[in-house]
Formats: sequence, C-alpha cells, structure tokens
Amino acid sequence: MHILFDEAGKLMTGRLMSEAESSLQVELDSGKRVKVKAANALLRFEKPAPAQLMPAATALAESMELELAYEFAPEDEFGFADLAREYFSASAGTEQQVAALLCLQGAPHYFRRAGKGRYKKAPAEILAQALAAIEKKKQVQAQIDAWAADLASGHCPQPVREQLYKILFRPDKNAPEYKAVVEAARSTHLNPLALLEKAGAITSAYQFHWQRFLFDQFPKGTGFPALQAPVIADELPLAAVQAFSIDDSHTTEIDDALSLQGLGSGTVTLGVHIAAPGLAVLPDSPIDQVARHRLSTVYMPGHKITMLPDEVVQAYTLEAGRDCPALSLYVTFDEATLEAKGSRTALERVPIAHNLRHDQLDTVITEDWLTGQAPAGAAATEAHIDALQPTLAFIFRLAKHLKAQREVVRGKPETFTRPDYTFRLEGVTGDEPAGHETVVIGTRQRGAPLDLMVAEAMILANSSWGQWLAECGVPGIYRSQASLLPGVKVRMGTKAQPHAGIGVKSYAWSTSPLRRYVDMVNQWQIIACVRHGKTAALVAPFKPKDANLFSVISAFDAAYTAYNGFQNGMERYWTLQYLKQNSIGELTATLIKDNLVRADTLPLVLPVMGSEGLPRGAHVRVRLGEIDDITLDIHGTVIERLDLPVDDVTEDGGESGEDGDDDALAAPLALAIDLDEAEPAAGPDGTTEPRPTSPAEATDRA
Repeated sequence: MHILFDEAGKLMTGRLMSEAESSLQVELDSGKRVKVKAANALLRFEKPAPAQLMPAATALAESMELELAYEFAPEDEFGFADLAREYFSASAGTEQQVAALLCLQGAPHYFRRAGKGRYKKAPAEILAQALAAIEKKKQVQAQIDAWAADLASGHCPQPVREQLYKILFRPDKNAPEYKAVVEAARSTHLNPLALLEKAGAITSAYQFHWQRFLFDQFPKGTGFPALQAPVIADELPLAAVQAFSIDDSHTTEIDDALSLQGLGSGTVTLGVHIAAPGLAVLPDSPIDQVARHRLSTVYMPGHKITMLPDEVVQAYTLEAGRDCPALSLYVTFDEATLEAKGSRTALERVPIAHNLRHDQLDTVITEDWLTGQAPAGAAATEAHIDALQPTLAFIFRLAKHLKAQREVVRGKPETFTRPDYTFRLEGVTGDEPAGHETVVIGTRQRGAPLDLMVAEAMILANSSWGQWLAECGVPGIYRSQASLLPGVKVRMGTKAQPHAGIGVKSYAWSTSPLRRYVDMVNQWQIIACVRHGKTAALVAPFKPKDANLFSVISAFDAAYTAYNGFQNGMERYWTLQYLKQNSIGELTATLIKDNLVRADTLPLVLPVMGSEGLPRGAHVRVRLGEIDDITLDIHGTVIERLDLPVDDVTEDGGESGEDGDDDALAAPLALAIDLDEAEPAAGPDGTTEPRPTSPAEATDRA
C-alpha cells in the first residue's frame, strides 16, 4: 500500500509501513522512514509506484484547462477526487486524482483551500479581478523585460530616463523602471550607474550632478513663491558713521559692513554693522517659512541658490549710497594699546559709503600699502581707497591684535599655509552654467589683509553677541568646541560654551542673516535684548529649552552638510575640467596620508599608486590617469620623488580649528540599489568645507 500525504504544503509519496490511531509510518523512495500525521494523508493507492505517480500526474495536471476545471467543479466545498470525477470521468484513477489535486494547488485564484485536500470555488467577481491582476502583471513583466533588453543593448527607454535620479538614489523597488535597471545590470554585469551611462541616460555629467542635488534637496525646484519684503516700521536713528563693506564682486547678499570713529583722538570705536531683516521678517511669516525651509544659500562655481528671493535681499542688503537698517556692535578701543574699553549694540540706520570688492583690491590693499611702505596713490584707480587708507590701516592693526589675543587662548597660532582657491567660469550664457564653460582657477591667500580685517571683526561680533545673549538669559544657537584634541568636533547647541578652535568664550553665528537661517534666528534674539535688556527672555521669539530652536539646529546641520558636500563636489568637477581643458597629464603633489596626495597648485586630492614607503609630507610628481566626470574619480601614479626624505609633516591648516582640515574624503557616490556590483567607484574630494566667497564667508566656516 502506498500513500500520498501533505508535508508542510508539499505533496509527497511513500510506502505505508504501519498505522496507528493518529499517525502513520511511511517509507520514502530514498529509504528514509518518516512519521506522518493521519490527518495529512490524502490518498491511499496500490499502483502505480510512487516514483512513477508524481511525474505522470504532474504532466496530466499541466494539460488541464483551468477555466474548464472551474466550470466543472461543484459549487459547494469539494475534494480533489470530486473534481477528478467531474473533469475526467466517474472512474477517475489515482493519476487523475493526483493531477486534479496538483491543479487545485496551483490555482489559488480559482480555488480556495477549505482544509486538507478540500477546496471551494472562488466567487466569479473575485476570480475576474485576480485574472485581470495576473494579466496586468504579465504585461508589466513583459515591459520590464523589454526595457531591460533595451538597456543591455545600449539604449535607454524614456520612462527609465525620466526616473533616473529616483532609480539611483531614492528608488521605489516595486517600480518597473527600477526592476528593469536591476535586471539589465545583472545580465550585463555592469553596475547601474555604468549601465545607464552606457545606455545614454546621462548625457551631461554636469547636469547629472546638478539635477541629482536638486532632486535630493529641491525636489519642487529652486523658484520662490511671490513674496514682498515687509517694510521696517521702526523709527531708527541715523548713525554718525560712514560704513563700508568688503565682499566678492558677485556678492549680492551684503550682510556686513565696518566703520571707524575717533581715529587720532586716542580712543577709537569700531563699528560692525549687520543687515537687519529681523526687524521686518517675523517668525512664521511667509518669508520666514521660505528661509527656514532652505536654511542657507547654496554656493557653487558660476551659480548659487539664495536662501531668500532677490527682491527680499535687495530690500535689506547693505548697498552703497543708502542709509540701511542695521544691527550694530560698537566696540571702543584705546588707540595706542588696543585695549577694549567697552561695547554697545544698537538698532539704527547706517550710511553705507562704499561696497569694496576684495577680488579687485587684494593686490592693491596689501600689508605694505597699509603700513605705509608702498607709495601713496597705489590705489589711484579708486580715489576713495586712498582716502580710506588710515581707517583700513588701523583696522588691520587691530585685526592682528585680536588674532594674537585669540591665539593665546587657543594655545597655538593659526597658520594658513594653503590658499583658498577661486573658480571663475568664462562663457556662461543664461542664469547657470551648462558644464562645458572654460574654468579659471585662481588663489586667495588666507589671512590676506582684507580677509583678516573682516574675519576678526565678524569673530568679534559673533563672540560678543553670543556672550551678551547668555548674560541676558536669552537662548541662541552657538557653535562650540571643547578642545583642539584630535577627534573633538565642533557642535551646535543652545548654550554659550567655549570654542577652543577660535579661542573665544562663546560663538553664535549672527553676521550673515541674509544667507544663513541660524543667523536670522540669533538676530531675532539679539533684537529682543536690544529692546528689552535683562527681561528679553520673556519676550524673545525663542524661549529657553524651546523645542523649535532644537529643530532649527537639527535641520540646519543636515542641510548645511548637504550644501557643503555639493559645493565641494562641484568644485572637484570644475577642477577635473580644468585638467582636461589645459591638457594637464602630470602635476606635483604632497603625500598627506596613506596613498593620498594633495596637488600643489590645485584644489585636488587623489589616490595614487607607488607611494608605498614614502612618509607623509613627501613631495612627488604624479602622472594622472583617466578622469570620470560622473564619479568625479581620478587616480595617479607616483613617477618621481622631488625632495629629500624628511620627517613627517604636520600642518594646522583648518580655519580656526573649525571642522577639521581638508584632508577628509568626500563620501562615495552611493546608489540606493540592490546589487552587489551596483556601487561605483568614487574618488576622494579635496575639502570638506565650502569655499568662502568673501572674507566674511571665510569667517563663517568657523
């Protein structure tokens, strides 16, 4: 006697050896004996032999027509033998009964289980829906197969092209476009990025990086809703100063300006004047909602995405020739000793006399010119520059003094041995680059006179206002660093704590409210202190332990990190274009760690072969390999050592100890796609910080 039984949903056959009340002993074809519950036994038979039954029944089941079986099946609950008798004949044998059972098991949309070997017909309307779904699934799979074949043959279907960034970086894994890419990548043994590039989905490397960033950070586009800048209603006094700003020629968001009073009197007053949108833009207003969503201006070579609409910026920017509402810090110094005697903060209208552009004046306003070692008239191209020489000379002297004081607290001097690189694109047509423009890479030595003046003035303002907020019991958003020990990071929080990297008791970003949301928040808090003094904590927009303040910090950290990463990536893109445009196949570089070198005259870090055994700081010549504009990858090979062996070189290259130096590597171009081979190679980036576009922006890195 043989038996057919159900073992965890799988049909098995064997020879019945013995039988108890609730169980059976069955010998399988393999000779193994198993214990089977009596309830799981579906059919007993003498012939054919188990080894022949299942193949024959399977073939017979495949020939059965499901529609006919559904029609013949009883309306009430039935067993598989009942269906066999209805479908085949009243004397249906073992093979036919087992075939009916296999047919029922394989068609759950037609027949529903009602017990061991028992079934019930699915309602006609449910069956119709199931069949429609099956047909749709077949069509979708056919489309997936067709798209995958197109991709494998080097052609990208339009639906896949339209979903490019979603497929690569934020995929819906049930979407047919995603499945087609996965299927094609597996069949061609290419990673998805290489597959799509080969298929023509990526026609412009520049647009790939740009559109990927927009997809991730600005999915609804970079346009602004219709907004009107509210008028500042406060009756502000007119300051008795003539202020000037120092920015890049392309800067439109002029946040800060300087002034000096009392020169030659023995007591001088330095004025730091910050644009005051916080007087008119209120928390939760439409403009605030836009600023809080964007959190910062995004910079990149040849283009930027501003935090605020241009019409709003122009309403509050410190433009020359206007009396501009400003939040001003006045610090009084002894003219001879440069000792600080006191400070005050005011809300006022500040006459802006000049908008100086450092990129036009760095070669004019030099240390020699400021100290009188260069002849008068060196800046004759701009008459007002010579008139400003005494003011600029004193501010430069004061800046060096302030820097030296911070270095005492910091415990070691700040050294800026590497320049900041500047990028200028020639041939840009329209509002933004296309990616093929000629790039000119220049340098600005950090610590240049104009840079130092503005940097120290902004540090003075940010530290002074941060301390004042704490004295008034008003929370702000601070940056702090416990020490300069390796691994101690700069953190953002709501408490005034020391910033070891800069060498100040507290540091609250407050000097860039037109291009950074944290500064706007702090400006609201400072304005409350100006108006209400020690009772400001009761009326300030953000109260102590305010959850909204922590929410701003969290969102800003994430956005600022993403924006900086994008800027670094785009600068690396243009650096690679510079190599190609100038046919640079070799360059000199310095080994910074392991197999990484930093180019001597370009903002480029790259991995090299042949550096084994060389110490950090070794100066080498490197032959460059191929450039991948998509992954921003480039490798090199050391072909010559240019210096004598020296001890390992260390360098304090980070801006005021802020956020580490630019030895860090960019994150790989990670794809959110499930393939072992889907991770493309990615080259290291040369910096982890945004390139400053002005002296004030250089300070903002701290």
